[in-house]
Amino acid sequence: MPRHTAQFLDQTEKRGYLVSVNFELSEEQGMLREASRDLLSDRAPIGHVRAWTDRDEDVDPEVWRLMAELGWPGLGLPEGYGGADQGLVELALVAEEIGRALGRGPFTPTALVGRALRATGSSGLRAEVLPELASGSGWAAWAFAEPRAPWSLDGVHATARTDGDAIVLDGVKTAVQDAGGARWLLVTALHDGVPASFLADRTAPGVRVRRQRVLDLTRSFYEVRFEGVRVSHERRLAGGPDEIQRLLDEASVLRCADALGVMERMLELTVEHTRSRAQFGRPIGTFQAVKHACADMALLVHGTRAATGYAAMAADAEADDTERAACSAASYVASATGEVAARALQLHGGIGFTWEHDLHLHLRRARADSVLYGDAGVHRDRLCTLLRRPGASA
Repeated sequence: MPRHTAQFLDQTEKRGYLVSVNFELSEEQGMLREASRDLLSDRAPIGHVRAWTDRDEDVDPEVWRLMAELGWPGLGLPEGYGGADQGLVELALVAEEIGRALGRGPFTPTALVGRALRATGSSGLRAEVLPELASGSGWAAWAFAEPRAPWSLDGVHATARTDGDAIVLDGVKTAVQDAGGARWLLVTALHDGVPASFLADRTAPGVRVRRQRVLDLTRSFYEVRFEGVRVSHERRLAGGPDEIQRLLDEASVLRCADALGVMERMLELTVEHTRSRAQFGRPIGTFQAVKHACADMALLVHGTRAATGYAAMAADAEADDTERAACSAASYVASATGEVAARALQLHGGIGFTWEHDLHLHLRRARADSVLYGDAGVHRDRLCTLLRRPGASA
């Protein structure tokens, strides 16, 4: 059992009330964070990020190769398929560093599809796909959200119907991250009226992929249309709505981790600016109102770290409050991200929104992170539903 999971379980009372949680990283986790930060700062600095904002490719192949050498694509996959068999905590550590560096690449969508296959994919499907995902030779994307629909199971309207020896997919998906170069697409659709997951080849007949123009310039998102796309019955994952919702929760936690990295960097940029920017003969950071604003930002960053870390640890420990922890983190971070971004822009003044200053790229990513996998309203509504369940407070 991983160290953080053991600590989580050891410090929980029998009735399920959490007394305290040790968020200290293990030596291995600290090394993972350090190696991730070093790679991104050395091979994908902010100048590299800017250079790729006008390119059509989803990822720099050289950077992705280095990521694969560090084991990122297989971090959460079983060792038998070439992975490292780590948990959501380790995935969140990498996601945080990617957010901090405004990193590109299909780390998060590939990790999510890998976790879905690991949990509910057939043995044959796992043997076919997971080794390629672990090696980084191919990546995957999750086609879940749909136009003008909430990022929840209620928003799924794409259909899957049985037609002889195949299942036929029809529908439109939006905001599919890094679908342009993906080898596989995990599609969520209604099969006999029930949400289910199917693994389709991106190059299959009937799949049309169109890049979307979005506010976030540091990542690639696509509209994907499925028009009579045929997949074999073996490509249907065994999990139903509960497993899909669990994957949504895990996606939300990784989104929170990405947002945490963005918020940390915005806070650092803001503190640096207030130390160097002078008014009335003194740095603006010496004024009480500016100090209070920076302190508010720091509190939101610390709160985001606590909520995200707890949610990831709860998921790895399969705690009773895993769903509530994910909803709480997602709703809190969605609001906190916008508040930190607003304070950062306010304290930078007009320069913070100019193309020449790096802050605007963080502002764009922060805005995208506040709505990916559901905005604050979606998660608060679900949290209220969870709290109304019998025995939810036990």
